[in-house]
Amino acid sequence: MIQAFIPGFLLGFSLILAIGAQNAFLLRQGLRGQHVFSLALTCALSDALLIVGGVAGFSQLMEMAPWLGPVMRYLGAAFLVVYGLRSLIAAWRGQAGLNPADSSDSPFWPAFVTCLALTWLNPHVYLDTVVLLGSVSSQYGPGAWVFGLGAATASFVFFFSLGYGARALRPFFARPASWRILDLVIAVIMWAIAVGLVIGE
Repeated sequence: MIQAFIPGFLLGFSLILAIGAQNAFLLRQGLRGQHVFSLALTCALSDALLIVGGVAGFSQLMEMAPWLGPVMRYLGAAFLVVYGLRSLIAAWRGQAGLNPADSSDSPFWPAFVTCLALTWLNPHVYLDTVVLLGSVSSQYGPGAWVFGLGAATASFVFFFSLGYGARALRPFFARPASWRILDLVIAVIMWAIAVGLVIGE
């Protein structure tokens, strides 16, 4: 059992370690301390569902309906362009800053919908979780589900660590200049991913 769980955990963790659209969004929410638990849980559960689909052989759907790939790619790219533009505007205005005494909170549902879109409209998520993890899990035979459990556990560990670990950076991001840099970096990340989706990389 452990021989399948550990490889699943390590591979799953390595696939989500790189900064991407979903991670950048959760980091931003973690810095603000807004809806961290719900959004981290949403990211982790989404990954777990995709991993279950991959282990169960759901990747065959992409072969049966090849048109899904281009549709998801362009929808994801369009969403990332818009979200990146929003971050760029926020960086340009430069009015953001974390105030420990500020208890104001942003609405949950817009943040939740954005989190879902960043997760489910990203074709790379399907390539990593459904296709890659699904294909690797098949090498473990009866232990394929244990491998998937390891990968899903890595998602929970990573997203909750990212969301709540961001609090350690709150003093740094109390300065508007630091927040402007973060927004600018997020915009660049979003657009870079969007370009990669359009050109098929």
